[in-house]
Amino acid sequence: MKPKDQNYSKSRRLKNQIKAVVTNPYNLIVLIAIVLLTYLIVLPLLDMISTSFTLAQKDARLAGGTAGSFTLYYWQRLLGSALTKQMLLQPLLNSLLIGVCVSFFAILIGSVLAWLMVRTDLPFKPFFSLAVIIPYMIPSWCKSQAWLTMFKTERIGGSPGFLMSLGINVPDWLAYGPVAIITVLSLHYYAYAYLLVSAALNSINSELEEMGEIQGAGKATILRKITFPLVLPAMLSAVILTFSKAIGTFGVINYLGSKVNFVTLSSQLYMNSKSQNTQTAFAMALIMICIASISVFVNQKLIGSRKSYATIGGKGGRSTPIRLGKHKLLITAVLFLFFVFGIIMPIALLILESFMLRQGDYSLSNLTLHYWIGDPIATVMEGQPGIFKNANFINSLINSLKLTFVNGVFGTIFGQIIGYICAKGRGKLHGKVVEQLVFIPYLIPSIAFGGIFLSMFSRPQQLFGVTLVPSLYGTFALLTITSVVKHLPFASRAGTSNMLQIGGELEEAAEIAGAGFFKRFIRIVFPLSKGGFISGFMLIFVSIMKELDLIILLMTPKTSTLPYLAFQYQNSNSPQASDCVAIVMFSIVFLVYALANIFGDADLAKSMGG
Repeated sequence: MKPKDQNYSKSRRLKNQIKAVVTNPYNLIVLIAIVLLTYLIVLPLLDMISTSFTLAQKDARLAGGTAGSFTLYYWQRLLGSALTKQMLLQPLLNSLLIGVCVSFFAILIGSVLAWLMVRTDLPFKPFFSLAVIIPYMIPSWCKSQAWLTMFKTERIGGSPGFLMSLGINVPDWLAYGPVAIITVLSLHYYAYAYLLVSAALNSINSELEEMGEIQGAGKATILRKITFPLVLPAMLSAVILTFSKAIGTFGVINYLGSKVNFVTLSSQLYMNSKSQNTQTAFAMALIMICIASISVFVNQKLIGSRKSYATIGGKGGRSTPIRLGKHKLLITAVLFLFFVFGIIMPIALLILESFMLRQGDYSLSNLTLHYWIGDPIATVMEGQPGIFKNANFINSLINSLKLTFVNGVFGTIFGQIIGYICAKGRGKLHGKVVEQLVFIPYLIPSIAFGGIFLSMFSRPQQLFGVTLVPSLYGTFALLTITSVVKHLPFASRAGTSNMLQIGGELEEAAEIAGAGFFKRFIRIVFPLSKGGFISGFMLIFVSIMKELDLIILLMTPKTSTLPYLAFQYQNSNSPQASDCVAIVMFSIVFLVYALANIFGDADLAKSMGG
């Protein structure tokens, strides 16, 4: 072949290769995903970093600079000034205290429950399997309301709680502050540990434990030498998940810490954001992101895994329950008491308080339906009618339902698509890039994440003078975008778990038969991932229905949701109305989950990556 022909052949081959890459729908989807993730995740993060180094107009005189110029003023004020202890050090220590203690107790409770449910002959498992995940469906700030109803004191709360009405003197340190916060958050976040550890235990072949028993090892030795090392990656993953969420929580801190001036990084961030100290708030958010990143890095080194929420994969063999023997009755009784006091009683207290006209009066004459269906009374609830006659409640209910269903559908679809990219691109550069990009929102505290999107989308997004995205402040679109992006890590994790279970030979056979990419995806991939799709939908639905921290900075009267309305009622000294809203919200979540479980075989453990 002549050199000229060889060059033409190489040129044509290169042209065909480029054409094959460009015309491949999968490559197009990957490109679109990377561009969107960069725009919605990386750019907001860079904008937050840039803002923390940009001098605001109101601080120009104090800092001695020009508005909009580069400055270290906010970082120096935060890290090396007379205000450092008050603004950063004390809130940081409080956040670490909450994060460490909640992680310890939540993992302990969740892991023990997971072992009892999966590996033992515990009776009443159908009941316990439902009861154990109910705390996940109840917002943590709802538990705070129940805690106050039980332990509130006249000295701080203004009206007595249930125990004080019975003549029991409750110390202030139990009603408010770190003990109350740690207890409430531990009873909330143990569900995460349970879901992750139970998924890991289900994947372990019980023959490993049986072999140890044959060799003469006792139950304690088997747990310590065999079971514990196998589920350690899942437990460490649960620690990081719980720690990250605990240090970033705001609702519980506001309910149980504000009256005793117990301030954490998240509450300090909220106060700075509401005071228009955006640069300082973003600097604090970056510190929280660094803490979360360090914890994830340590987790990766300890378990040798790429993701903080990765669990043991694969299917286990047969599982033989471990006999609890003479301790079965005692353990069952303890579990019943735990669920009665940890789940049933808080809900019962919220229901009871919602029927009380005046706080602290538990007599029958004080019971009323006013906060549910009452007409306006000037001295009650600031003159507003009961929630079912209240336009604010109806508006918030519609917004919440619309937000949860829209985000549930779109978030799950995007999660499945990204999961498909991660599964098919495993070990390849594009798969790693997408996987890392989608993980970033997990590191950003919810309240800071909402603040970033508020800052970015409160002004038009322009490119070369052309407006690409108008200002979204106060719109439903901003709530939707923020919620979908924030929940992408778990939605994509559920999608990846789904796609890894679908054999590649099915798509290959369809391709040989002449089916195009989109036809293969719609006719093969999507139907086979239906169970995971429903589980992913439920995770997003439950998370967004009870979400407060993420959207609290984005709220306007027009876009108010049920959690924000309950928050407003609580802050305006109408806890009964707040209880009513919380009960309605929990009822919706439980009903939707029950329907999804009956008709769609929903499994929240799949959504968590189990």
